[in-house]
This record gives sequence, structure tokens and C-alpha cells, in this order.
Amino acid sequence: MSEHYRQLTAADSEIYLALMLEAYAQVKELGIHFDAATTSKAQVTQHLQQHGVWGLFVDDDLAASITLRYPWGPLPGPFGLPHIGWFGAHPRYRGEQRGRQIYDWVETHILRGQLRAPAVSLGTAISHPWLIPFYQQYGFEPSHEADLGKGHITLFMKKILDEAAHSAWLARQSP
Repeated sequence: MSEHYRQLTAADSEIYLALMLEAYAQVKELGIHFDAATTSKAQVTQHLQQHGVWGLFVDDDLAASITLRYPWGPLPGPFGLPHIGWFGAHPRYRGEQRGRQIYDWVETHILRGQLRAPAVSLGTAISHPWLIPFYQQYGFEPSHEADLGKGHITLFMKKILDEAAHSAWLARQSP
């Protein structure tokens, strides 16, 4: 079994769409509206063009992916930091930790290695039955809640990647 990681492009829109719809099918069944659960090929293509999206391939099959939305991009997160957007693993890989693998790779190689980000954020539905503790296992801490008009309350969470850089970044945020 061969594994590799790479950034996805608009040319990957069909395989990426299939992954997102499969990965988010259970969330859709829960009645929680995440954009990735009901996306279209046109929306996926736009998503791939506007954000950094990385994939984990297992034997050339897209097994998992993660999106980074940038503070300078069209859909920044709430902190002015890289923000994790669509994050999912194909259900056929359940139990194989493919989501953890792609997250760890992106944190190491992209967030810490390339961007040298002081921290990263994400948002999830308060009503989701397992995602908050799941993200806490990754080191994310709850920050604040917001109603984004999606039919649920979003909990924003943040993970500090570099304590000294984060402290310096926070100092620059104060007027």
C-alpha cells in the first residue's frame, strides 16, 4: 500500500467532491448543516481555487483531505490565523486514522513548516455529538461561540502551535 500527500487543484474537483459528500454524509444525517455536506462540483472547484486543500492518497485513492482558509483569503477565520475548513476522511478508511494522518502532515509541513503559523483555528457545531472532544484530542481549545446563520451554533476553537510566536502575535493584535 503506497501513501502520499499533495495539494489538490481544480483538476481534482471530481474526486474531492466525492470524498466530501461521503465524508460528510453522516453529519448531513444528523441534520447539521456543514457546507461540505451539500456541496456541488462548481462549489468544490471554487473552494479548491480559493483555499489550500491537501489530500492523503492511498494507492492513488483520495482517502482524506483538509482545507486551510487563510487570513488574507475570501473566507478568513475569526482570529486572523489559518483556519481549518473542510476536513474529512472517506468512510471506507474508518478506523485507519486517515484524518489524523492528514491533519498531522498539514500541521507539520504546512502550518509549522511553510507558514510558521503561531496557531490555527477551526469551527464546529456545538450540537455535533463527537467533534468537540475529537478536536480537543488534537490540542484545540474552545474559544467562543457564534451564530453564523447555518441553523446551529458554531464553537470556534484554537490550537497554539508555537507559544512564543503566539505571544508575539497576540501582542501585535492589541492596539
